[in-house]
Amino acid sequence: MNKNLTVDLAVPTGSLEAYVSAAAQVPMLSVEEERDLAARLRDEGDLTAARQLVMSHLRFVIHVARGYSGYGLAQADLIQEGNIGLMKAVKRFDPDHNVRLVSFAVHWIRAEIHEYILRNWRVVKLATTKAQRKLFFNLRKNKKRLGWFTQAEVEHVAKELGVPEATVRQMEERMSGQDTAFDGYGVDDDSDFKPAPAGYLQDMSMEPAAQLEAENWEAHNNDLLAGALGDLDERSQDIVKSRWLSEKKATLHDLADKYGVSAERIRQLEANAMKKMKGTMVA
Repeated sequence: MNKNLTVDLAVPTGSLEAYVSAAAQVPMLSVEEERDLAARLRDEGDLTAARQLVMSHLRFVIHVARGYSGYGLAQADLIQEGNIGLMKAVKRFDPDHNVRLVSFAVHWIRAEIHEYILRNWRVVKLATTKAQRKLFFNLRKNKKRLGWFTQAEVEHVAKELGVPEATVRQMEERMSGQDTAFDGYGVDDDSDFKPAPAGYLQDMSMEPAAQLEAENWEAHNNDLLAGALGDLDERSQDIVKSRWLSEKKATLHDLADKYGVSAERIRQLEANAMKKMKGTMVA
């Protein structure tokens, strides 16, 4: 299917309750109706069929999103992200596999909601590795109380999730911490006054030694760049300068017209030039 799947969801402009009510009124599909619509989308690129598949499963997205209400994020935003996952699932759904769309879509819906939570739960991203992501969404289920884990609990969670005990401890510390404004105090009572980091962290950027070091490092990098560019042939130099060093960046098609080759050839020349320059600069 060459067309991009874009579905115009008629979301009510009122409250979240109005949206939930409207989604509940969309009729659910039978097995035969679902397979017919999915086949039309897959074989004919029928976006009307795609819209019907999405609309009939909005209530399921709402159900999944409600399971993530404990993260302090707006329910409407979680539902919106879940809807994105639903649309991705609809685009990839194959009716010939004899699986209902709801069973296939749940993984896509949760994946989008998970990504949204990880991006927005804290200012500083908590989970980047696969093990950390697994821990983030399972620690809350395993915590039986508000206090810190005992050693036995750490061992149990580590064994259940297949991660090192140190990773469990590290994620517990991250989740227990709070974001702090760099230059704000956030309290009006003098007895609870806690200075913000801006009040006690030193700014070393204006120190003469730091400035001299920065200038020397910049000059060193500029010399390396000039040397790496000088090792390229004339055409490759022009491509790199036009694509990366000019105020008005040239497109692949602009350079393709200039040299009478395809845009893909320009992309290959650019990639080869960048690889050669990287090798020269790190040598």
